[in-house]
Amino acid sequence: MAYNEALTKRVREAFAGISDVEEKKMFRGITFMVNGKMCVGVSGDELMCRIDPEVQTTVMEKEGVRLMMIKGRPMMGFVYVSEENVRSKKDFDFWIHLALDFNPNAKPSKKKKK
Repeated sequence: MAYNEALTKRVREAFAGISDVEEKKMFRGITFMVNGKMCVGVSGDELMCRIDPEVQTTVMEKEGVRLMMIKGRPMMGFVYVSEENVRSKKDFDFWIHLALDFNPNAKPSKKKKK
């Protein structure tokens, strides 16, 4: 499945002034790594955000938000937000800032052994 190029462009623009940003293809789309940690991604027509698990319950009440699931298991601190719910700059910025605010506290993924 292709990822939404317009949504990806908005994320690129939002991250333009941030140092140590890397784009990687994953999760059926593209993920933006900040400081070597997953932060925001675009998968299909959804924005994926890595957020503080402590605020997850609160944001799950928002319309168009769903928990990321991998192999039937919930991924705490990872949510998908539908494109319809990030159309306004205010809504888009809310999710981008939520992910960026958590990034310094996020644990890096474990390095795979070669």
